[in-house]
Amino acid sequence: MRILWGVGGATSLSLGAVGIVLPLLPTVPFLILAAFCFSRSSDQLHDWLVNHETLGPPIRDWQEYGAISRRGKLLATLSISAVFCLSLVLGVKDWVLVLQAIVLTAVLTFIWSRPEG
Repeated sequence: MRILWGVGGATSLSLGAVGIVLPLLPTVPFLILAAFCFSRSSDQLHDWLVNHETLGPPIRDWQEYGAISRRGKLLATLSISAVFCLSLVLGVKDWVLVLQAIVLTAVLTFIWSRPEG
């Protein structure tokens, strides 16, 4: 079972790393998931990730305070807006746009309701 958790952690960490350079892929949620998986597979990998100079602070903010940084909130808002605008440009059906708007509004409400780190 530890191997499966380790694979999940490595996969999540990889997706988080891709998210650093690909704006529409969220980095921090994948890092948090990686920390969760590593906590069940390898104390060494978990400690490395949580104490990492660059990747660790947003994970620790979330674990300790349920916090999302102001920069993270702004980037998430920008990404969500870009995705919705792309849907408009691509001519997605109206019912899909309405559903997308409801879900994305709920996500933004959650993000902006969190304390800042």
